[in-house]
Amino acid sequence: IRDRAYTGCNPRGLTLAHDKALTKMILAYHRLQVPGFAVFPMNRKVRHPKRLKFPLLVKSISEEGSVGIAQASVVHDDDKLTQRVEFIHRQNKTAAIAEQYIKGREIYVGVIGNQNIQTYAPWELVMEKLPEGAENIATLKVKWDPAYQEKVGVATRAAQLTPEQHKVLERLSKRIYRYLFLSGYARLDYRLTEEGQFYLLEANPNPQIAEGEDFADSAAHSGVPYDQLLQKIITVGLNYHAANQGD
Repeated sequence: IRDRAYTGCNPRGLTLAHDKALTKMILAYHRLQVPGFAVFPMNRKVRHPKRLKFPLLVKSISEEGSVGIAQASVVHDDDKLTQRVEFIHRQNKTAAIAEQYIKGREIYVGVIGNQNIQTYAPWELVMEKLPEGAENIATLKVKWDPAYQEKVGVATRAAQLTPEQHKVLERLSKRIYRYLFLSGYARLDYRLTEEGQFYLLEANPNPQIAEGEDFADSAAHSGVPYDQLLQKIITVGLNYHAANQGD
């Protein structure tokens, strides 16, 4: 596709962001906050690295759309860790990644551009009727099951942050976008702790951009209506030059 214009991310950015472990290794190298993690390849015995303290969140190393993520993904002991890793191996047919579970708010940032990068208003996932003891994580049901969404009060809205947090998140998102060689547009998923620290959980280089979804809503909140957003995505794609990006 070197000689064809296209919308979305370039192949290198897609490859780096698709691998959740590699994403974290790159960002940790640049001294950015990411959860500690361990990878569990298929067909190997599950051994808990002592450097990782419970609770841990276990998921597929490469699946998207919260496939394989449930409340049971948050584990608190070695037995549950083994069970969940084996579940991912069996159900998803991929390696599993267990990462330090970061308690906090779920914040999404839409990013668009190639060399000239722009961020949209930070967006927050909330669950207003989550049962006591349940974790506020974006499970498969939270994302795709309307009945469950209604049951736990799933909503997304502009994140209420301080002016300083907005500045920090904008700078951080642009750095991550560049470090992962992303282009076109992407969504970055963070946890914001009670102490005010942002941890990058995942970079999604192929987010849902339909009208009424988080990316489009955050753009609209930033003053970019949907028709203009689509035009901007097309323009960014037409202006992307692989030779300048190494792809």
